[in-house]
Amino acid sequence: MTAQKRPIRKIACVGEVMIELIAGQDGSALLGVAGDTYNTAVYMARGLKGSGASVSYVTALGQDPYSGRILSAIESHGIGTEAIERRAEMMPGLYAIDTDEHGERSFSYWRSTAAARTLFSEPCDVPLERLNDYDLVLISGISMAILPPAVRARIMAWAEAFSAAGGTLAYDSNHRPRLWESADVAREVNAAMWARADIALPSVDDEMALYGDADGAAVVARLRGYGVDRGALKRGAEGPLDLSTGNTPEGLPQVEKVIDSTAAGDSFNAGFLAAVARGQSDLDAAKAGHVLAAKVICHRGAIIPEDA
Repeated sequence: MTAQKRPIRKIACVGEVMIELIAGQDGSALLGVAGDTYNTAVYMARGLKGSGASVSYVTALGQDPYSGRILSAIESHGIGTEAIERRAEMMPGLYAIDTDEHGERSFSYWRSTAAARTLFSEPCDVPLERLNDYDLVLISGISMAILPPAVRARIMAWAEAFSAAGGTLAYDSNHRPRLWESADVAREVNAAMWARADIALPSVDDEMALYGDADGAAVVARLRGYGVDRGALKRGAEGPLDLSTGNTPEGLPQVEKVIDSTAAGDSFNAGFLAAVARGQSDLDAAKAGHVLAAKVICHRGAIIPEDA
């Protein structure tokens, strides 16, 4: 995208926020609130304190106590709730995390009837056009996967107009195979969103798994074919690749032991986008994202204590 971009003062993260169960070794479980773009919103709100920029979350929730718990959590992080749809007789999704001895996690989901799947579906109080109120909008592949095909198509049309009008669209495929109707649909939708993204935030593992790319170079070449020329390719411990210059930031921290890789990519996105909003270069933004993710994976759960 080449349109002149307006300054980033108002940010919206779009998607699903769920009740999170973290399984303990003694059979107990901790109850939390999390979701990919929500995690990013939390870390961005922290990173942009005092900058004058604001972060809001866009989703659909029910009128039940657990939706109220989620709403309170969002507000507690200083995230705006003005674009949250409330649906009567609906509830949020639920997921459980189990983590192995290497810090790798597995997920179990209960989300097929979650209120978030009705986002932007009529009748609604929060129409898709509400996103035009923001300067930067983050959408993920999870956000797209849970929505009906007709709503996805409307988002794609909106994205083109939003970017042409000076808005900045950030996209992360964050591929979860079970959420999609098929791999072909996932490839088609993600390719369309990469072509519309002003800032691309792919993970090399997700892209290779979905498209069959041989390596990171093949991922970059394919993204270039869509017109992607800005963002960062997340490559874990190898460090991010700045998609504008092809360089990797210097002086990246090394993590000796990963405790929990939950929200590694989400927190990277937050560090990157917060730095961009503050006016830093994309290479410095990539480093900021990596530094934040390196802290997050040394703690359990998606949202680590702010003083960590």
